[in-house]
Amino acid sequence: MVDQKQKRVNYRKLAALSSLGLMLPSSIAVGLFFGYGLDKLLGTHPWMLLIFLILGMVSGVYSLIRGLNRYKDDQNDS
Repeated sequence: MVDQKQKRVNYRKLAALSSLGLMLPSSIAVGLFFGYGLDKLLGTHPWMLLIFLILGMVSGVYSLIRGLNRYKDDQNDS
């Protein structure tokens, strides 16, 4: 019974770590999407794209650091 519970905990940790790998690229993609859309709408090519690309990168790095800290804290609790 304990072995089954331990496997479940390990799978949860694996899922959390795999989601960390998608945080940075997805944040950048969202920034590019909104920046491109605003450029088309407002005719400000390439300024909104650059601004939202930088915001997406900053947001992605921030989310990645938060996720790594959360994972590190979970490791210390175990």
